[in-house]
Amino acid sequence: GIRDQPRSRGLGDVYKRQGMVRLAGVSETLSDASNIHMAIATIPQDRCSTTHFHTNCESAIYVLSGKGLFLHGPTLEIEDEISEGDFIFVPDGALHQPVNTGEGDLKLVVARNTPIEIVEEVPNLGRKDC
Repeated sequence: GIRDQPRSRGLGDVYKRQGMVRLAGVSETLSDASNIHMAIATIPQDRCSTTHFHTNCESAIYVLSGKGLFLHGPTLEIEDEISEGDFIFVPDGALHQPVNTGEGDLKLVVARNTPIEIVEEVPNLGRKDC
């Protein structure tokens, strides 16, 4: 049946990757989800996530607040400016790195078509100064 995940039930699953913290609201462990994961990712000012790709899922991202860059492409050669209200689609296997260039937190709502992601990091590419 339907499972409500109100904030009052606790923090949910928390994941940390370099400068990014992701708080899951819908996941396999929280709600027995079998085909979806949903979370809020927070990237503090002047920080970024690691350069990475997901091997088992597509991602849909909504920029809830803040501004930054979304680096992507085979060598992260594409730098798209992102800000509140933007939607981002990340195909399975697409290399990417979100970077906070704003004056406060960059908050992203992230949805994936799998309850558990498999992530491959690529430490030799992307921004290192964040």
